[in-house]
Amino acid sequence: MAETQAGLQAGLVVWDVDGTLIPADLRWLRRAVASTYNIEESAVVFPAARIHGYTDESIVVDTAIASGVTSEAAEEGFGRYADVLMEIMTRGEAELARDQAAYPGAAATIAALAEHGFVQTALTGNLRISAEFKLAVAGLDSHLDLSVGAFGSDARDRFDLPAFVADRYQAKYGHPLDPARTIIIGDAPNDIATARHAGFGVVAVAHRLTAEELSQHSPDAIVNDLDPKVVLRAIRSAQEIQAAVGVDR
Repeated sequence: MAETQAGLQAGLVVWDVDGTLIPADLRWLRRAVASTYNIEESAVVFPAARIHGYTDESIVVDTAIASGVTSEAAEEGFGRYADVLMEIMTRGEAELARDQAAYPGAAATIAALAEHGFVQTALTGNLRISAEFKLAVAGLDSHLDLSVGAFGSDARDRFDLPAFVADRYQAKYGHPLDPARTIIIGDAPNDIATARHAGFGVVAVAHRLTAEELSQHSPDAIVNDLDPKVVLRAIRSAQEIQAAVGVDR
C-alpha cells in the first residue's frame, strides 16, 4: 500500500521503447516482413512515413503494401507476423543485445525514478511480446510495471493506446491515474502527439531528432540524454505545466 500511495503521489511515467530506451533498428522488421510475406529482404520497401512512432500493425501492413503485397494479403498476413518476429528475434538475441543495448543512463534513470516513487510502464507501437523481449534483453524491465502498459498488439492506432494504460492502471492500483501527473517519455513527434491527445505531459529525448527539431512539436520538456537527475527535473517540470493547464481549463 505504501508503494501504491507513493506512486499516486509521484505520478506515472510511461516510456516509449525504440529510440527512447534502446536504439531503433529496422532489421527485425525487415526480416520479419520478408519472412511473413515470402519476399526477399532486398524487396522490402519502407513507406516514406509511418515508421517511427506508429504501431507495428500499421507499419507492417503499410510496408508490405509498399513492397508489392496486395492490401488484402497484407492484412491477412499480419496474423502470422508475431510468431515470425519472435522466432527471428529469439534466434538473434545475441545480435539484439550487442547492437541494441540500452542507451547510456536508461537503466540508472529507471532505477532513480523508482526510488522517487514513480510507477513506470511502457507505451509502444511494439507488439507486447517483442517489447517485453527487447526490454528484458536490454536489462530494463525490473522496475517497469508492464501489466499496466499499452502496446501495438492492443490497437492499430497509437492514439488509442493511452486509454489502455488508464484502464489497466485503475484496475491494478484501485485509483484512476491523474493525467496531469502522467508523463510520456519518447523521442518521436508522434509520442508528443499521443501525449497531447491523451491529456498527458510529455518529455522528449533528443536521441534521433535534435532538440530544435523536437521543440517544433512543443513537448513540455526536452532532454538531450537519459541523465537521471535531468530527466527527473524534466518530469517534474512537465507535471507542473500540466497542473497549470488543468487549472486554466
